[in-house]
Amino acid sequence: MMVLIVGLILFLGVHLVPTQPELRDGLKARIGEGPYKILFSLLSLAGLVVIVLGYHKLQLHPGKNPILWEPPVWTRHIAVALMLPAIILLVASLIPSRIRTATRNPLLIAIKIWALAHLLANGDLGALLLFGSFLAFAVYDRISVKKRGLLPPPAPASALNDVIVVVVGLALYAWLLLGGHQWLIGVAPIPQLT
Repeated sequence: MMVLIVGLILFLGVHLVPTQPELRDGLKARIGEGPYKILFSLLSLAGLVVIVLGYHKLQLHPGKNPILWEPPVWTRHIAVALMLPAIILLVASLIPSRIRTATRNPLLIAIKIWALAHLLANGDLGALLLFGSFLAFAVYDRISVKKRGLLPPPAPASALNDVIVVVVGLALYAWLLLGGHQWLIGVAPIPQLT
């Protein structure tokens, strides 16, 4: 459990720095823009690796990961349904589109939906820590972005880009549903499909 917690503190702690402009700007002034970005990236990657290792370790040793509640089967179906818009919004965060413009910050919305979906479908302490932390961070970051006035201005985008976002999102969703999630995470979102 401690490995997961350390990873979450490292990863989310690093991502809190940009929400504090004085701290971020002070670090950039002290070490330079390039080194700041490199350090941010390396610490983020290290945190992510520790999160993955910590969560994986909990799955291998269920005795160290207490079950807090048994989610009903229907929560898995809701989670699977919620992941469709989450994945489309994730793709929209990478491709300029009217979807991206309308949602203003599709990545944070995608993270919130992803975390909520996984909280609904999992009842163990590790899942609560992992997905609850990401949900809390995404809510905080969205509020921080609004307060700092950092919502991106609308960017021109064509309807074709919207189609690309949806098609790529649907393809990624189908891949995850039909075996990708099992391959990446070791858990089938819908066990009957494997």
